[in-house]
Formats: sequence, C-alpha cells, structure tokens
Amino acid sequence: MNHIGPSSTDYLFGTRAIIEAIRAGKEFENIFIQRNLQNDLARDALTIIQKAGIPFSLVPVQKLNRITRKNHQGFIGFISAITYASIDHIITTAYESGQAPFILVLDRITDVRNFGAIARTAECAGMHAIVIASKGSAMITGDAVKTSAGALHHIPVCRHTNLKTVITYLKENGLFVLACTEKSVKPIHEIDLDRPLAIILGAEENGISPECLKLSDVRGMIPVNGKIKSLNVSVAAGIVVYEALRQRSLK
Repeated sequence: MNHIGPSSTDYLFGTRAIIEAIRAGKEFENIFIQRNLQNDLARDALTIIQKAGIPFSLVPVQKLNRITRKNHQGFIGFISAITYASIDHIITTAYESGQAPFILVLDRITDVRNFGAIARTAECAGMHAIVIASKGSAMITGDAVKTSAGALHHIPVCRHTNLKTVITYLKENGLFVLACTEKSVKPIHEIDLDRPLAIILGAEENGISPECLKLSDVRGMIPVNGKIKSLNVSVAAGIVVYEALRQRSLK
C-alpha cells in the first residue's frame, strides 16, 4: 500500500516544543517517542500526552532520525491539518435541525489517498461527519487535505479511541448501522437506507473488524460480477454513500 509521508511543515520536534504546543491546544495526529527515554522531562511529556488523549508510538531512535537529523530529543509530533469535532455535537445538531444523521465510520483505513478520496465523496454527498479511530487510521496531514480536494476543511471528522463505543452510541441515538462488506449476500440496494444512518467501511486488507461487524444492524454488499471480487475502498464508499443518497432523494 502506498502512503504519503509527512512534509517538513507537518511535524514539530523537541520535548518542550511539543509540550507547549499541547498546552496551547494544538491537535496532533500522532507523536513518535524514542524508546527507553529515562529523563524527567521525557516522563513529564509522556504524562501530558496521555492526559491529552493524543495517540503516540514508541519507536527506535533510527526512525526519528530518518524524519529529521535535528535535535528532536526523542519526540516528533505530527500535526493535524484539521480540528476534530465531537460526535455528540454532530448528532444533536443534525436532529435539532430536523435532519436524519448521515455518518461514515472508517475502520482501519490507513492509506492517505483512499482516506482523502472518501472524505471528498462524503462531503459531496452532504454527510454530517466521518468517524475514525485514534489509532490505526490515516494521519490527517496537509497531504490528506490535498488528496481530499479540500473536503476535509468542510466535513467534520470525529476521532475516538474506541470505534465500538462510538457505534454503540450511534445506535442508542437512533441510527441504523450498515456494515458494507463483501462477506454479506444482501445487496445494499435491497436495504432501507432512508433513515438516520451510519455506514461502516473497512480496510481493503482486513475489512471491518469482527467487533464492529457484530455491532452492525445489517451487513450489505456491493454486487461484483467480474473475476476480481472486491472494490477499492474509496470506490466502494462512493457507491454505498450515493445509494443511500439516492434512496433519500426518492421522498
């Protein structure tokens, strides 16, 4: 799978620089921390990162050095190109405005190009938000925004540590949850999607996680007649999102 690497404007380095950025409210996609750091400042920084709920990865120093040869002090933080939204606020606002919530949940989609293309489709379709996991998702850097043709500046993205919790919350608030998967035998056009709706899409390699599949109300598949039995996830997103939009427009 191809990934777009971070540009020099996408990250900060240095322990104190990252601490002050967090205190100032800067949003990070992930923070790389050198393994086995033992100094007090590093321990303080880790505590602040954990309290802020920012994803982090413990990595060898060689990985940090490949990103920058400057004095990173064992910390490199990848800056988010957006401000994350609250799923609670999104759902409440949709209902209060008389709209049926229309949400996209992305499970383990890590490719920046696919993520950007999906965000572009979701924004064009007028979806209310995209939900991603804090870990195991594509980083929303400037490259992701560019790939989305700027859509990520217009559609809210909600990040949560546990997608199962989010899906449960959506169901409790009246949303019907469709898992779009080739493991189903029920075509998506035979499912009633004209209702408060959340669509789950998974990574091409592993699909939707078993935990998220179990929480779905229905599993639907996109009919495929060729020899290749699966679609690129961004193409699948376009098909299922616009099938839901088609059904909504029939009123």
